[in-house]
Amino acid sequence: MSSLFSVALSPEFAQTPDGEEAEAILRKCVHCGFCTATCPTYQLLGDERDGPRGRIYLMKQLLEGEEVTVHTQQHLDRCLTCRNCESTCPSGVQYGRLVDIGRRLIDERVRRPAKERAIRWLLREGLTSPLFAPALKIGRLMRPLLPAKLGNKLPVAKFAGHWPSRKHKRKVLLLAGCVQPAMMPNINTATARVLDAAGIEVVTAAKTGCCGAIRMHTGDHDGALDEMRRNIDAWWPSISLGEVEAIVMNASGCGATVKDYGHPLRHDREYAEKAARIGALTRDLSEFLPDLLPALCERVKSGKCSALAFHPPCTLQHGQKLRGTVEDSLRLLGFTVHLARNESHLCCGSAGTYSVLQPEIAYKLRDRKLEHLAANEAECIVSANIGCIQHLQSGTATPVKHWIEVVDEVLERVPQPEVQVFF
Repeated sequence: MSSLFSVALSPEFAQTPDGEEAEAILRKCVHCGFCTATCPTYQLLGDERDGPRGRIYLMKQLLEGEEVTVHTQQHLDRCLTCRNCESTCPSGVQYGRLVDIGRRLIDERVRRPAKERAIRWLLREGLTSPLFAPALKIGRLMRPLLPAKLGNKLPVAKFAGHWPSRKHKRKVLLLAGCVQPAMMPNINTATARVLDAAGIEVVTAAKTGCCGAIRMHTGDHDGALDEMRRNIDAWWPSISLGEVEAIVMNASGCGATVKDYGHPLRHDREYAEKAARIGALTRDLSEFLPDLLPALCERVKSGKCSALAFHPPCTLQHGQKLRGTVEDSLRLLGFTVHLARNESHLCCGSAGTYSVLQPEIAYKLRDRKLEHLAANEAECIVSANIGCIQHLQSGTATPVKHWIEVVDEVLERVPQPEVQVFF
């Protein structure tokens, strides 16, 4: 099939990096409409402009110099950037990159109301700040006084458990993340314990923080690039010396972002090559599972594996194109694993900051997802991204965990060397 789009960039965008990239993406679209069948917002709202094909037309109009309005901005805001449409598209349209360009260009032309600007500023500055952890503690104390939509964003405090002290020849870097260490610290410690059981040492680099996704998705493109450069600088000494074999991500949203570092930094003379190298070394935690299974199976406690319902995050199955690894490996460890009875490919509504910025749509998608997951009558729901875990937990009494936590729970503890403490 050939493209139905004849794109005529306005002089404003012609021969610019954004214009040329967007034009190349637009020309791949054949207007077949397959994407609308798997778009969560189109399924809910039934408006062509709230599906990928309609949004592509809106962005085409922008790039050809037509006037854009707050309504154009709203239709792009409602996109979850789940990239399900990319999995469906027969022409390989890179919709995620196109919508990033479109949003950035529209935000430069349509000024948001003061309240919207304030919320986006609070999200990108608050969630990525060192003050997030103490603020979270205060928020938990004040939960009864907070509005429900804000209070249910605050997970119950959990004990993180110990970080393994054994040393191994095999080493990997782990991005601790911005909110995960404070909100759900056991995900990182469980990751370290499970990899330790398989003979891999997990190390973290000082001065790393947010992967850049929060700022990118709340309109601070330059700030996102700065965060990417900071992480690269923190990781580069270990990578350049060959001390680690990979950078492991246990939040699939971060993994999808870091694997793509080479693209936003491709024009940066100092960082382009390093960013591409970082992306090539990055692995989602699930990508390690097949090689770890022999060692882990020896340590699984008899009769401890339960029935699980697995929700694959969009950033795992559509962003990173990783399907089946988690559930297949969990089954080999002894778990009974079910996907949602219907629509396992659809977004749960979390989508980073989306559940705060578009709560009405987000909660409808959450409830729809939980209904399909509940049909399995599993003892626990597991996922692979902190945003999905927190969002789903806000709507159910069934425990929602990271899959690495349930693996950690069924393993016999590995003896650790004694550590002397001097006062």
